[in-house]
Amino acid sequence: MKMNKKALALLSTAHFVTDLNQGALPALLPFFKEALNLSYTMAGTILLSANLTSSIIQPVFGHLSDRRPIGWLLPLAPLIACLGISASGFTPHYFLLLACVIVSGIGIAIFHPEGFKTAHFFTGEKRATGMSIFAVGGNLGIALGPLWALLLVTSFGIQGTSGMIVPGILIGIVLLFNISTITSPIKTAHMEAKNEERRPLTKEQKQTFFLLVSIATVRAWVQFGMATYIPFYYINYLKGNPLYAGKLVSTFLISGAVGTLIGAPLADRWGHKKFLQISLFLSFPLLLLFYYSSGFISFILLGIAGMVLISSFALTTVMGQAVLPQHLGMASGMMVGFTMSAGGIGVTLLGVIADHWGVPMAMKTILILPLIAFGLSLIVKYPLTKQIR
Repeated sequence: MKMNKKALALLSTAHFVTDLNQGALPALLPFFKEALNLSYTMAGTILLSANLTSSIIQPVFGHLSDRRPIGWLLPLAPLIACLGISASGFTPHYFLLLACVIVSGIGIAIFHPEGFKTAHFFTGEKRATGMSIFAVGGNLGIALGPLWALLLVTSFGIQGTSGMIVPGILIGIVLLFNISTITSPIKTAHMEAKNEERRPLTKEQKQTFFLLVSIATVRAWVQFGMATYIPFYYINYLKGNPLYAGKLVSTFLISGAVGTLIGAPLADRWGHKKFLQISLFLSFPLLLLFYYSSGFISFILLGIAGMVLISSFALTTVMGQAVLPQHLGMASGMMVGFTMSAGGIGVTLLGVIADHWGVPMAMKTILILPLIAFGLSLIVKYPLTKQIR
């Protein structure tokens, strides 16, 4: 089966719209805090609620997807995600705001396992390349979400969040008109699976998948850690310009999206495991050089580091799906949702380090994490000696 770029582009656009809401929420928090007179703890609870619903429960929807086809939810999921955030600017009470965030998170959680699973059937032989087309939509959504949200709120006030619903409606309609095209491979796969004996997972499958989840979690920890602690380091510790710190974070995240597209074809050419190891190993010296650099060279080094580190984002999902071919939904939910949540929790541990030993120590901790992930990649058995289908 050849790569279906049209279907992947459609799914990638839906991914972009869905994750636009994930990127928008942190940027909206200061406006919610002022409008509802919230404490920092209450604001943090909003992000925690979003994280719990949008990421941690993804494996649940992945499990449901493996049991029966739920592709009909694909047009609905981005709409739900956008609906929650668009309504958030109209809430007069804190708990109503939490409800809106939770609704948006559920839409995000529904989309990702089903989206990655659906994209799997359109990637053709170049699985990493095809999956990168789908994955980059989400990366761009998270990167551009803050800009879109701030544009709406600064132009129309906090109720400008209503503009978030527009892309949700548009992509929902487009997906609805193409639903038969994007869901037919899944229905066929489910029909074939019913006629096959589903064997229990082998010890080798379990061990390999656990290692891949661990590697993806550490990578997410580095990604979120850099995005969180670059502002702390440059603004609070170095007493620098907040705008400068913001530009650095944007450079890191946008470069990561570019790296997702550039790295995947190389992974298909060089081998998935080999490329994963190279990207993790090179991330350490690049981040180290960034830490000790200044001026314009900092942007260059950080951009390259983000490109290299995040280039394996789609790849690890493809590897997880290859290890668990009979559980594509669960594999997708774990490799994306669970690892991102666990990586976010890891940032909390960095906060403990920063409180006790200072922000520079937290930054140095982030720098060595890619080496830990690289060490884990050395013991990954991939591809498996026996693929169970």
